[in-house]
Amino acid sequence: MARARAAGVYFLIVFGAGFLLGTIRVLVVEPAIGTRAAELLEIPMMIAIVALTARFLALRYAGSIRGSPAWLQVGLMALGCMLAADVGVGVALRGMTAWDALFARDPVSGTAYYLSLCFLALAPWLFARRPAPG
Repeated sequence: MARARAAGVYFLIVFGAGFLLGTIRVLVVEPAIGTRAAELLEIPMMIAIVALTARFLALRYAGSIRGSPAWLQVGLMALGCMLAADVGVGVALRGMTAWDALFARDPVSGTAYYLSLCFLALAPWLFARRPAPG
């Protein structure tokens, strides 16, 4: 139960931040500098949010989630939720097909996006392996 709760919290924080940044990117930044550049500017911010959130989870759930497989499950559950939400937003708000929401991406920024999703999946495990500060 703790793993599902941690994955849910992780997903909600990261998705909420991504939804906010994505809205700003689409409405403000993309018209000014183009899609690829705007997406590439957003990704480092999202990686920082993922890292901070994963670190928070590793500290918050250290007593109830133990072991590498459990933390990998947290990241993979959050990844599944993120992919489902990306498709949902693409279909419902942007008029895309599910295929387009997942695969019709710029080759450069799309690759960076999928690499950032790999980090999303692995970050809880990476931060749970680090000793607690102080």
